[in-house]
Amino acid sequence: MFTPDSHALMVPFDGRCRLADYATLPDADTLASRDWEKRLDKQRRELGRWQHKLFADQRFAMLVIFQALDAAGKDSTIRHVFTGVNPTGVRVVSFKRPSATEIAHDFLWRTTAQLPERGYIGVFNRSYYEEVIAVRVHPELLAAQRLAATATPDFWQERYRSIVEHEAHLARSGTVILKFWLNVSKEEQRRRLLARIERPNKRWKFDPRDIAERDHWHAYTQAFEDCLSATSRPWAPWYAIPADDKDYTRCIVAEIINNSLKILNIDFPPVPPEREADLAAAKRALSG
Repeated sequence: MFTPDSHALMVPFDGRCRLADYATLPDADTLASRDWEKRLDKQRRELGRWQHKLFADQRFAMLVIFQALDAAGKDSTIRHVFTGVNPTGVRVVSFKRPSATEIAHDFLWRTTAQLPERGYIGVFNRSYYEEVIAVRVHPELLAAQRLAATATPDFWQERYRSIVEHEAHLARSGTVILKFWLNVSKEEQRRRLLARIERPNKRWKFDPRDIAERDHWHAYTQAFEDCLSATSRPWAPWYAIPADDKDYTRCIVAEIINNSLKILNIDFPPVPPEREADLAAAKRALSG
């Protein structure tokens, strides 16, 4: 079962998502009543155990997608949640602006090649969802794709449909899909961007384009709202995670991942009876 916190954060599947209904911070009592760092440490250890079983079981893969505005904490959340998990079983892929080769293919092409195989956890830092969020806010990016279909009135709905069908296919093939929208406030984003300028160890992260993107805040909000409404499904749910408090964000994300792995009822596979004799013979040889 999902914890009450995480269940309440799941975007409904009925196509009626209002981002204004989701807080960027949990209530003060929730923040004050939990030792989030200690709780996260426990979740990380549990995630390490589940990842080990997932790898041994080999029936399922997990795809974890993070989408958010700049400075919402995608990188740090990924780093803190997956610290301690066996790196051979987890692959993190960050998707930046597409190359000319990637633009020449359909919009799902470049991410499909990076999907996790069964037994592995794949983490997408941004994803094909950029094609219905950033590309929608910046029409010049869509124009660069030179698509004949962009003139149709149902263009964005058709992209949503392609994504939903793509994720349904992955789910039928054994991939557990979790999608996290890190919901940061405009004021908290301002503070974090300012910290990137003022703190020497963060200046390398500062990009002047992040300031210009703040002018498109409302356009991004509408794009996210439409996207989450159209693509949250039982087999690939969206979670709207309050992101103004990083410790809370990281812990809740880790809990949702662990609860999703727990539902799979995976364990280390038993040894077939026909191999018992081989194991006994090997033990005698090693013990002699």
